[in-house]
Amino acid sequence: MSGSPRAAYLDLLESGELDRRVGLALEELHDCRACPRDCGVDRLADAIGVCRSGRHSRVASCFPHFGEEDCLSGSNGSGTIFFAWCNLRCVFCQNHDISQQPAGEVARPMQIAEMALHLQDRGCHNINFVTPEHVVPQVIEAVAVAARRGLRLPIVYNTSAYDSLRSLELLDGIVDIYMPDFKLWSRDASRRLLLAPDYPEVARAAIREMHRQVGDLVLDEHGLAQRGVLVRHLVMPGLLNESREIFAWLAHELGTGTYLNLMGQYSPAGKVVAQPDKYNDIARRPAAGELEMAFGLAEAAGVRRFDKRQFRPARLGS
Repeated sequence: MSGSPRAAYLDLLESGELDRRVGLALEELHDCRACPRDCGVDRLADAIGVCRSGRHSRVASCFPHFGEEDCLSGSNGSGTIFFAWCNLRCVFCQNHDISQQPAGEVARPMQIAEMALHLQDRGCHNINFVTPEHVVPQVIEAVAVAARRGLRLPIVYNTSAYDSLRSLELLDGIVDIYMPDFKLWSRDASRRLLLAPDYPEVARAAIREMHRQVGDLVLDEHGLAQRGVLVRHLVMPGLLNESREIFAWLAHELGTGTYLNLMGQYSPAGKVVAQPDKYNDIARRPAAGELEMAFGLAEAAGVRRFDKRQFRPARLGS
């Protein structure tokens, strides 16, 4: 787009730093520490750890996405490349058929690069890598190939925030827009619902690092995201205390300029549906009052910038 800031990775490409990052990232796969699971398997030899991904990633889908935040989807869509498998085991995952079961096709760097270039040719506003936490080396490798072939769009890193700090350091200067989903605050809830008790501290460290790299979300004159952090939070039934703590942390640590999408579309899925007795406390949609209260809690914490398209409760005090 005329007048839009230059994608960050193009400077790294010209300096040769992007190729150096590819080498460093692939070294991480020898004794895999690409995500906080720290499996230590040799993924370059196709050994499999928690994420069940070997040398190459699997891509479940690739398409212009019009259901993302307005600042990403715009008029032509967000160019979404959705990776299969995941390093979390959320019992409520609405994409459990591709995150926790075999799905998609193995994609080599050239194939992912071709997907990104095709999405650019279709007029998408950005390249949106979804569930990339466990395949950061493969993402860097593909971006390097695509950049040499003419990719110029901003890169969106669409993540659960269960990210390795080392992987994020390798992404510094490659990613333009970080979109972490801060799911839960407490270790107990994370142990039970994500099967990752360390999720809260990992997510806090990861989001802090993302913000250090790119700062608050910057929109262009058309309302399209160009650079910065956009935080998502899924409002879940009976877990408003988790939400309250997350909002307070965001306002204190990142500041009141943090751009937040409060998502109100939770519905039972995955193991919550398969084992309703075990997860009966979240085996329902949030009540309208819970959604309204979540919005009020975010405002009370000091968060001031919201994506309002996907979440429209009545405004408290209005």
